[in-house]
Amino acid sequence: MALTRGFKRLSTVVVIAGVVGLGYYVVQNYAPQGSRGTTVKSSASAAVRTKASVPKVKNSVTVDNPISVCVVTWPGYAGGQYFNGGFAASKDSRYYKDYGILVEFKLIDDFLASREAWKNDQCEVLWQTVDAYGTEVEGLTVFGPRGFFQSDWSYGGDVAVATRDITSVNDLRGKAVAAALGTPSQTFLLRMLQAAGMKQSDVKFVSTNSAPEANALFKARQVPAAIVWSPDDVDALANVPGSHRLASTREASQIIADFFFAKAVYIDSHLPELAAMVDGWLRGAAEINADPQAKEQAVQILAAGLNQPESFIREVIDNARLTTYQDNVNFFNLEGTYAGVTGQELYETTGRLFAEVDLAPRVLPSWRSVTDLRVLRMLKLSGPEHAAWDVPRFSRPSEEVVKAGALTTKPVTITFPTGSATLDDNMRYIIDEEFAETARTMLNLRIRIEGNTDNIGSAATNEVLSLRRAQAVADYLVNKYRFDPNRFVVTGNGPRKPAASNDTEAGRQKNRRTDFELLRQ
Repeated sequence: MALTRGFKRLSTVVVIAGVVGLGYYVVQNYAPQGSRGTTVKSSASAAVRTKASVPKVKNSVTVDNPISVCVVTWPGYAGGQYFNGGFAASKDSRYYKDYGILVEFKLIDDFLASREAWKNDQCEVLWQTVDAYGTEVEGLTVFGPRGFFQSDWSYGGDVAVATRDITSVNDLRGKAVAAALGTPSQTFLLRMLQAAGMKQSDVKFVSTNSAPEANALFKARQVPAAIVWSPDDVDALANVPGSHRLASTREASQIIADFFFAKAVYIDSHLPELAAMVDGWLRGAAEINADPQAKEQAVQILAAGLNQPESFIREVIDNARLTTYQDNVNFFNLEGTYAGVTGQELYETTGRLFAEVDLAPRVLPSWRSVTDLRVLRMLKLSGPEHAAWDVPRFSRPSEEVVKAGALTTKPVTITFPTGSATLDDNMRYIIDEEFAETARTMLNLRIRIEGNTDNIGSAATNEVLSLRRAQAVADYLVNKYRFDPNRFVVTGNGPRKPAASNDTEAGRQKNRRTDFELLRQ
């Protein structure tokens, strides 16, 4: 099946202050600027109608100059567009009726053009993904960029496709993998390789200018694996017999997060208006998440604003998970106690991965210096519809799950004292550094922990000991990071799976290891 359209967040290279800044944008088959004026009225009979948590803005400066939000073709921004009733500023919108402000959405799919528009005040609020923020923020420092809220997580929009002989990420070693440079595609690849104890240098990275270009290389069988954007994966698999989806951000659900930033001077002068904009946006997201009727209205609004068939929007809208107020409280760690993945963590850890491939500076501007939490702190949305995304719950592992193949395998050396299965502080540190981050970002995948030993002592004793050690590691992850215990499959191999020869001390040391595996769905 040849797709003639799709959510193609494509990339272009931006050289800013000696640092390569990159992003993704759409370049084909989309609406011209003049087609954004359609307004879709919200239904009064919607099952969920949320209430504002900030007051109406008196004498708002946006009545003459609307808050202009630059967006690309991506379903993750539906909360604000739905709440506005369309892309154009309108006094019929809920934004005006509830808050006394006007908001418009400018569709600028060209990455460079959107940045120029923001710099020249043609739009005040601009998108980026937190994982890629580090690739461009240093070059924008003179403009004072400040991220102030999260709109969504990629939830299936980014997909790794591979030929039949590649059944795990570890199988990519030495093979060609195509991905769009500096985009969420590359983020996804870097994160998956990290989960397998690998780096980009362990594969033959084929840099492309866009995800469709990576898809084209895969379909032409010029590469055995590629990172593509849904729904292009359907097209890819249809053209390469025996190929399959290796993984997607539906499983790796906490690595790619869209958020919005504005200039510090604009936030200072428009704080009540921006609080109202975000309040309404998150109300819209909550309604779409909770109410099928609201979701259908969002489909109509996106179809009109993006000049796409409604059937197509319905197909892709679930590729983004719209974030709520409490999601934002957690993401920006406003309460200081959140144990899940935060924006600061994504910014810093993915920034380091991009720095390793020379796409971000070795030392990033501090997260505090490139964000502003005042807007979110003004909000007080409450109710179940504004609750955070539920942590995935798992059923007790079935026999099929226990025997499932590994998507990634990462061996980690955790040296226990002879006969002991008790973790000390150094062992906990190793677990935190080597695997905890992967477990927290690949939130929808089960984990198998395999304990292994050398051949000193009886095999039966070693097998029991290796199981106890693997269980101690699983218990630590459950207790510290609040993972569902049913997420884990714990195995003790004893000496049955050596990674090296037991004839030397160096080999035996390699065999005294713990293997961390993410299991294939």
